[in-house]
Amino acid sequence: MQTPSPYAVDTHCHLFLMDQEAGRVVSAAAAAGVERLVCVGIDPATSRRSVELAESFRGVFATAGMHPHTASDFDGRAGAEIEELLADPMVVGVGETGLDYYRRLSPVEDQHRAFRTHIALSRESGKPLVVHVRDAWPDAMAILAEERAERVVLHCFSGDAAHLAEAQARGYLTSFAANITYPGADSIRGAAAASAPGLILAETDSPFLPPQSLRGRPNEPGNVMHVLAALAETRNLTLQQMVEETSAAAIRTFPLLR
Repeated sequence: MQTPSPYAVDTHCHLFLMDQEAGRVVSAAAAAGVERLVCVGIDPATSRRSVELAESFRGVFATAGMHPHTASDFDGRAGAEIEELLADPMVVGVGETGLDYYRRLSPVEDQHRAFRTHIALSRESGKPLVVHVRDAWPDAMAILAEERAERVVLHCFSGDAAHLAEAQARGYLTSFAANITYPGADSIRGAAAASAPGLILAETDSPFLPPQSLRGRPNEPGNVMHVLAALAETRNLTLQQMVEETSAAAIRTFPLLR
């Protein structure tokens, strides 16, 4: 696949979960034209590891947060650790946080409590909120409104047209992963087509959700080029235009990526 200029951005990956050595993954991404990676923490330990990776590899940045799967572990100590990490200049966002009613690995009450605290941390730190939502859209959107969340990235967007319209009306960004390439993903492609310019991002969520052509293999940040190609086709743009649009949106959202 031909690599356009400027560079692409993978706004959501988990380098600490990959089997391959992080340096090799980062180098492969850069060779594909993906020069900025946001390594997203899912608990205090992986958030700290994300900061270590950001300090070790040029173009890698981190977030700090607690995934809804482990929201029950979000106690005072975990909150203090995440708050401390948010002061680090390599940490560009708060999360991954949110609600997951599909697996419900933590009770709903614990998910709500952790989510609200993360929103407060986002407001206090001035760093955007990276939000995971699965089968929980009404509650997630209600909590975001109640807590006055301001800078919101809806990671791996899977909502319907009504959710998209409400999110965009609030100025939230919708981030699309490689499941947009799956045969049954018509609703995701529809949401991508309807997303407003300037409010759309690309991600891999690697090592999860590989593109359709690479199903069965671990995903990698370099594969965000497949996402961008699918977005470009869906939005009737060239690949270069799609890279430029999403990169500009990523830098506006995460200014520390510059």
